[in-house]
Amino acid sequence: MADIDLRRKHGLGIKAARAAAEKMSEHLGKKFGLQGAWSGDTLRFERPGVTGALDLTDHELHLTITLGFLLKAMRGSIENAVNGELDQLFAAKAGTKEPPAGKAPEAKAKKAPAPKKKGG
Repeated sequence: MADIDLRRKHGLGIKAARAAAEKMSEHLGKKFGLQGAWSGDTLRFERPGVTGALDLTDHELHLTITLGFLLKAMRGSIENAVNGELDQLFAAKAGTKEPPAGKAPEAKAKKAPAPKKKGG
């Protein structure tokens, strides 16, 4: 069973989603020492204590990560880093008005109409 299991909709199409996944893989690979390889539209990655897969379709991604015993204590920080990458690389380009997961939409302040001046 995966320790981290994330699903996201995106509007990138498969080609742009793969490019975004490559960027994410490169950045997280440097940060966490992960090595990955593609098998079809699935990016499988691993390092000692971590295994995972990122499955892509035209409209959705599914990321699963299994952590070894020693890394389970870091689950929160790893999940935050992964969510940040997903927010940056997938949600921003998705073209939807939905906020990234876990974030409430910001309320837009409406301007009150200026009071009308009485004739003079």
